[in-house]
Amino acid sequence: MLGPAAGAHAQAATSRPMVIVDEATTMRREPPPHGAIGSSTAYRISDAVPGRTMEFRKRILHPRSAIGLHRIAHDEVYYVLSGTGIVSSGGAKRPVRAGIAAYLFDGETVGIEQTGKAPLVLIIAYPIVK
Repeated sequence: MLGPAAGAHAQAATSRPMVIVDEATTMRREPPPHGAIGSSTAYRISDAVPGRTMEFRKRILHPRSAIGLHRIAHDEVYYVLSGTGIVSSGGAKRPVRAGIAAYLFDGETVGIEQTGKAPLVLIIAYPIVK
C-alpha cells in the first residue's frame, strides 16, 4: 500500500503548471463565426494553453450580429455576461440575458443572435473533439 508521501510524489510527477491568460492579449476584431453576420470582438482565451482539451472563449456580438446556425459535434455552453439575445438549438429559439446559460447538445444545429441596443457578451466553452 502506498503512503501519503508516495501519492503526493505521483501527483507531482504528472501535474502541469497552470496557465494564466490576460484576455486583453487575445482580443481581435473579426466577423462572427458561421456566417460572418455583423461584427464581433473575439477573445480566444484558451488558444494560449498548450495541450488543452477544451475551448474557453469570450465573444462580443455587436448590434445586429450573430453566430450563424451550425451543427455542433460536442456539447457546448453559451453563458451571457451582458446584453440580450436569442439562442437557437434544434429549431427552438429562446431569449437570453445576463446570467443565463444555454447548454447545447452534441449533434444539434445551434446559433445565437444579438438583440437590443447593447452588445451581447458571451462566454463560450466546449471540449475539443479529436
